[in-house]
Amino acid sequence: MLKHSRNRLSGLYVVTPDDDDTGRLLLRVKSALTGGAVLVQYRNKRAPAALQHEQARAVLALCRQHHAPLIINDDLELALAIDADGLHLGGDDGSVVTARQALGPQKLIGASCYNLMDRALAAVHEGADYVAFGSFFASGVKPGAAHAPLDLLVEAKHKVSLPVVAIGGITLANAPQLIAAGADMVAVISALFDAADITIAAQQFNFLFNKP
Repeated sequence: MLKHSRNRLSGLYVVTPDDDDTGRLLLRVKSALTGGAVLVQYRNKRAPAALQHEQARAVLALCRQHHAPLIINDDLELALAIDADGLHLGGDDGSVVTARQALGPQKLIGASCYNLMDRALAAVHEGADYVAFGSFFASGVKPGAAHAPLDLLVEAKHKVSLPVVAIGGITLANAPQLIAAGADMVAVISALFDAADITIAAQQFNFLFNKP
């Protein structure tokens, strides 16, 4: 098991697309990791449980090769079954406290906070490793998601003692304003995996965090 530090959470956060072709999914994730993705979240809402286990194990092995943590979206049992590096919890996916008790102190736990600062402060208290806000822009993955204002990131950097992730409709064009407002990571699906060259797109996202 890799030991991960919340203090090193900075850069491109990759969320996997729904893709039932495991071989194709691995090629896409490998391209993102080659481009410098620093964290991968396995997410496939439509796949049956057997395929989720198959894909998650394969993606975990790939992440190990690239020394990047893999966290599982919303599924504590899956995270435990494959010994993933952590878990991401949405609003209706159980508590951070319960997840921490099950996973132990070394795993990463993230919490979706949408546009709610109170939820972020609660996640800090409960022992999360990072908080995620969004959707900041219109998202094809979650078209009905609540809108989070840019000022929320500014407020979070003053009130939240954890890395802050921005998510929702993020592209190379709009990511700089999120980073300038305080986002430590940007979570991306479509703008990365729909790119003509995933590796180059990942490099371009990471460059935004390393500008002088």
